[in-house]
Amino acid sequence: MLIPVFLSSLLTLLGSPAPPPAAGQASSLALYQRLAKATGLTCTFSQLVTATWTAGVAGAKVAPAQVKVTFSNINTDEGSAEADSRFGGAPIIVKAVNGYMHLMQMYGAGPLYTTTVIAKETTRGRLRAVHTRHEHADVTLPGFTSNPEMYLGDCAIVP
Repeated sequence: MLIPVFLSSLLTLLGSPAPPPAAGQASSLALYQRLAKATGLTCTFSQLVTATWTAGVAGAKVAPAQVKVTFSNINTDEGSAEADSRFGGAPIIVKAVNGYMHLMQMYGAGPLYTTTVIAKETTRGRLRAVHTRHEHADVTLPGFTSNPEMYLGDCAIVP
């Protein structure tokens, strides 16, 4: 029940998905199709927004970031993929619709990670992307997620 609510909120933040482009809009249609057929992604994120709570009031802190996320064995027909990380691969849920590809990874300990790739080019054929980490810990440890995070960057489609 939580996932549909989360996806609805994420789509609201990113903008409602537009209908697929008309056949005359070749470049947009080609990007939609290229993304929907992707079997691998390598993503880099250069901006980080971290949630904070000070005296119970929500806030955000923006900072530069250097985060890389890769996905392999993407199969949009089956809705599956693998996320590769320093802790090993993990199965994830994939949904591609109307120029968006959503990749969701849930950990047994509770955290939820999502990556949304948008069929809009940044540079050199790369596509816009947002990566979120819904996680909280009472103790801050360098290199680990302690509060919810949102990363902004782009992804390259890899074979």
